[in-house]
Amino acid sequence: MTSVHSVRFSFFFIVNLTMHILIVNNTSIPVQQYGGTERVIWWLGKELVKRGHQVSYLVGPGSYCDFATDVHELNHAIPFNQQIPSGVDVVHLNCKVNETPHLPYIFTLHGNTNDQNPMDINTVFVSKNHASRYGSDSYVHNGIDPNDYGDPGLNQKRNYFHFLGDAAWRVKNVRGAIKIAQQAKIKLRILGGKRFNFNQGIRLTFDPRIHFDGMIGGVEKNNLLKGSKGLIFPVLWNEPFGLSIVESLYFGCPVFGTPYGSLTEIIHPSVGITSNSLSTLVEGVQHAGEFDTKTCHQYVMENFTSTQMTVNYLKKYETVLSGQHLNDTAPILTTIQTEKFLPFLP
Repeated sequence: MTSVHSVRFSFFFIVNLTMHILIVNNTSIPVQQYGGTERVIWWLGKELVKRGHQVSYLVGPGSYCDFATDVHELNHAIPFNQQIPSGVDVVHLNCKVNETPHLPYIFTLHGNTNDQNPMDINTVFVSKNHASRYGSDSYVHNGIDPNDYGDPGLNQKRNYFHFLGDAAWRVKNVRGAIKIAQQAKIKLRILGGKRFNFNQGIRLTFDPRIHFDGMIGGVEKNNLLKGSKGLIFPVLWNEPFGLSIVESLYFGCPVFGTPYGSLTEIIHPSVGITSNSLSTLVEGVQHAGEFDTKTCHQYVMENFTSTQMTVNYLKKYETVLSGQHLNDTAPILTTIQTEKFLPFLP
């Protein structure tokens, strides 16, 4: 017997109907400073609306959005299916909910897990590497909205490097970034942390060349990136995607990072260097001027904007609307990571 949704799906192509997508997450939008997932689902919704689709959000308290059809507050105490607004065609989950949607749906995993519990059959990962670690080939790269960043300042004078990420999170390895900067004898701006942190104590250095800018966002962050020669990003885990990489490249900053997770997938040799060797990364930043700011910027515009991301998510929506799954079998992490941090060598 043909389902209502598969019949409706066929009409999408016959009469060019638009979809009504419900985007779900357990945090609030819009984001004010940091918040990778929040920005990604905002940019996705905005681009979907530009393409003529309807978008509703089911998200954290206090949320608002001027381009969405409506915004609802996600309540984990109420069965999820009771919270789906009428008229929705497909549900896009970005967090776990308390029951499987009764409508066609996808689930984007934005982070990592370290257990071998089966994932949802309709899981989408955020990079090829991310997917492969779960035995899947279902992924969509994140993409940024260039309108949120404006002029990349490609011809602007640059006199320091930057680290961009939550400096309190040890896998992001701000200590390694500081070591690279000290050995390379360069100035480093740390965006995303303070010198004093109760979890990690006083940072390693009071070196005047190392400056902590705290948790900043918006225009202030953009202006700092315009003045940077490059991103130092020596992460110690398998980075699922790394939005800070794409943001930095947009502003013409080459990236110097470790070869973990998505980094070798995203950091093409024309826009940066990957190595888990401290000395190699030191040498790399010392030759940062050999990278072209325009090449870095154009690489993002051709591969990692919300336009490309939205086109690829639309293909995922169409797949589940046709009654198919995104994976042949439930994705499962292929290898449990036993070490707390991946190697960072001298």
